[in-house]
Amino acid sequence: MKRRMNNKSNIRLLDLIHTLKAASRENEVSIWRDIATRLEGPGKNYAEVNVSKINRYAGDGETILVPGKVLGSGLLEMSVTVAALNFSESALAKIRGANGQCMSIEELIRDNPKGSQVRILR
Repeated sequence: MKRRMNNKSNIRLLDLIHTLKAASRENEVSIWRDIATRLEGPGKNYAEVNVSKINRYAGDGETILVPGKVLGSGLLEMSVTVAALNFSESALAKIRGANGQCMSIEELIRDNPKGSQVRILR
């Protein structure tokens, strides 16, 4: 079997990729494998999603997964749960200000191992 070279040096990111793959195998769901594959790629290809896009595509009370960074441009008019690799300070403030919740991808895996009712935005 041919192994991919992984040139990443961020220990948290390497652990997250390993955790995503393990969760995919253990729970027999492909969502975590998909996110792991996206995070294995170059960092310049990671998603950067503004809260305005979350407002446009999410429903009230929905869980959103961003395989990258959430940025604070725009308004958020509903309560959503957002899991992402990173958040800007303004995005954190806007999501929490709309009675939403911010969490890491690791926390989402722990709370929802099957990945059910999760929308991926990129």
